[in-house]
Amino acid sequence: MTALTPSRLNPPIAFAHRGARAHAPENTLEAFKLALKLGATGLESDVWLSADGIPVLDHDGVVGPRFRRKPIAQIQRADLPAHIPTLSEVFVALGTDYELSLDVKDPNAGPASVEAALAADPTMVSRLWMCDQDHDRLVALKAVSPHVRLVDSTRLSRLKGGPERRMARLQELGIDALNMHHSDWSGGLTTLAHRFGLLAFGWDAQFDRNLDSLMRMGIDGVYSDHVDRMMDSLQRHQTRQLEVNGPDAQ
Repeated sequence: MTALTPSRLNPPIAFAHRGARAHAPENTLEAFKLALKLGATGLESDVWLSADGIPVLDHDGVVGPRFRRKPIAQIQRADLPAHIPTLSEVFVALGTDYELSLDVKDPNAGPASVEAALAADPTMVSRLWMCDQDHDRLVALKAVSPHVRLVDSTRLSRLKGGPERRMARLQELGIDALNMHHSDWSGGLTTLAHRFGLLAFGWDAQFDRNLDSLMRMGIDGVYSDHVDRMMDSLQRHQTRQLEVNGPDAQ
């Protein structure tokens, strides 16, 4: 049996996509609480700013009945549906002992999110992974806190000039991780990312075969709706590490 491609993070971060989305209503405190109870080591959501500048967690960024939907940016926090939590409410309800990945859907939401994490717990920013395709917006977050973690979220097909050039650019900018669809990754690409000092994150890993494949490739963080499957895959991966590499693998 050949050695597995090593991850830079051991174990990899298990991000519950929109909370335990397969098990509870997405992006709710209920879903986030359940995800952690099921063993997820990270949570994922999309962040927007309300009209009064409050970071809130929702996927679409629009609310209201059909044909009368409005952007969250046009609505005061107090007038948003009760199921949409603020970022601060998540910290109050769940504490800060987990990794948190936020997809910055509203360009103005990044700095306010970092500030909310700092207010909840100054150490939380080192576990806060801000995801964006705009590198300038990402790098600007370091002015709010030098400890915030930066993630380039994209697809392999969008890497103009190829993955090696993109990874070199991310290294130059001080961006921490490259996040791509699970089908975009290979063992060669995770190794290349690690060579540039980057972490490799894979999203939309919903089935055992996808999860197990990413683990074998040396992925550093995985996003899944199915927290139970993700944690089972992580356990299988750790067992394989012991079998292949011995006790020192842990």
